Amino acid sequence: MTKFVSWNVNGLRAVVGKGFADTFKALDADFVCLQETKMQEGQLDLSFDGYKSYWNYADKKGYSGTAIFTRQQPLAVTTGMGIDEHDHEGRVITLEMEDFFLVTVYTPNSQDGLKRLDYRMQWEDDFRKYLLSLDEKKPVIVCGDLNVAHNEIDLKNPKTNRMNAGFTDQERAKMTTLLDAGFIDTFRYFYPDKTDIYSWWSYRFQARAKNAGWRIDYFLASQRLATRLKSAAIHTNIFGSDHCPVELVID
Repeated sequence: MTKFVSWNVNGLRAVVGKGFADTFKALDADFVCLQETKMQEGQLDLSFDGYKSYWNYADKKGYSGTAIFTRQQPLAVTTGMGIDEHDHEGRVITLEMEDFFLVTVYTPNSQDGLKRLDYRMQWEDDFRKYLLSLDEKKPVIVCGDLNVAHNEIDLKNPKTNRMNAGFTDQERAKMTTLLDAGFIDTFRYFYPDKTDIYSWWSYRFQARAKNAGWRIDYFLASQRLATRLKSAAIHTNIFGSDHCPVELVID
């Protein structure tokens, strides 16, 4: 069995001060993918016995950024998509393994007033093409904060949030297009009708205490991996960020 965990830590230096090392060890995953590390190289000395780590830092300080800790030696590691317009914010890391690609992503937020929605639409098209180019070579596992609640079941208050960033018709349609291109939303694969399970809660209005959340953190897998999918989980009991970790196990 191979266990993957993905977590938007919303500032890795902050979460390290909230028991991150203990959580990391308790999760006991083969791959731990982080988003929104919000740091530059040299700002944190963080290592775990038995793991190698790979990092993609944003040009802008204290912003975005991704990392992967792995027990398994990758054949190759790349950062970004190879598209200059997208590759300055530290949003993508790809590990090529023996029989799959692992991609972690921190998808751009459309922001208040949807001022970045047009850019987000371009990103979605380019990222989908990138994943499909990998998928031509071997199956792909994609994880991270995709900054979209796909369907009404994926957030507490769909009616009042419609056309807010992360729940616009446009973003949801791009997610549908990505899944239709050959990917499985692994949590929904196991729990098609499960309600009230979320991965992100606003820091405002006691949202987490009330479980007024959104499911915006995902593991997607190439459809031909379906027979290898063993379990999916969302660790709503783990604190330290405004997101909680999500998990996938394959054989």
